[in-house]
Amino acid sequence: MALCVAPEHPCLPGHFPGRPLVPGVVLLEYVARALRDWRGQRLASIREAKFLAPLNPGETAELELVERAGQLRFELLRAGQVLARGVIEAAA
Repeated sequence: MALCVAPEHPCLPGHFPGRPLVPGVVLLEYVARALRDWRGQRLASIREAKFLAPLNPGETAELELVERAGQLRFELLRAGQVLARGVIEAAA
């Protein structure tokens, strides 16, 4: 799933003034949406999330969700660079 947070998004002015970055909570909302689209389930919990590099407003990134070894994992990538990754749980 491709995602891009517009420079006009209301979360950006306070995160951070003069050099806005897309907040992690906004990226996790995309993870929740992708889970609903993929499996028709809602996000129950975030077991692990690691943010490795920032996503700037207007940049495009790819969100991948996979089930591996009984866990639902996500990765957010920009041009092959991992920006964030983690493990989530879906609601039963």
